[in-house]
Amino acid sequence: MTLYLCRKNRFVQDTLAQFHDILARCKSVFLHKTRDYGTAWRILRPASLTDQLYIKAKRIRGIEERGYQKVEDPMDAEFVGLVNYCLIALVQLHLPEDAPLELDIAEAEALYDRYARQTLQLLEAKNHDYGEVWREMRPSSYTDLILMKLLRIKQIEDNGGQTLISEGLDANYMDIINYAIFALIKLDEANVKT
Repeated sequence: MTLYLCRKNRFVQDTLAQFHDILARCKSVFLHKTRDYGTAWRILRPASLTDQLYIKAKRIRGIEERGYQKVEDPMDAEFVGLVNYCLIALVQLHLPEDAPLELDIAEAEALYDRYARQTLQLLEAKNHDYGEVWREMRPSSYTDLILMKLLRIKQIEDNGGQTLISEGLDANYMDIINYAIFALIKLDEANVKT
């Protein structure tokens, strides 16, 4: 029993370290694009963000199903995009309506960090309850789950943001972030093996 617990704790520590590494990579892309473009993403309405996420997830699924791609954008870049657009969506959901379109880079970074921390807390809670079962999943399942979450988000948006008994938008965005990070961890591990 102790051996299992020690082994399990090592996996949890590995997951947290991998999560932080992946998130640092995602944040670096976010900050570089913010320096290049400012916070132009602030103009996007929630439905437009959802559609952007949907486009990325459908591209990933198409490549998985065909087994090849014609546009050389790497698969990991699409998962990084999913993480970043979900964090942007979380920021957009919580900014007041009168917030300026152009945010200072430091403010954008602080908001990014706030929702990344909340997402990590969700990951830790779910890993506590489910263990590391995500490591046993097929990578294509992450894509399918992301697409399902996006369809849920679309329905919630169509319902004016209201749910009767289901999770709201925040939880769905955070789940997508976690699935995308799991996929990036799996891609990194596959690259190390080859």
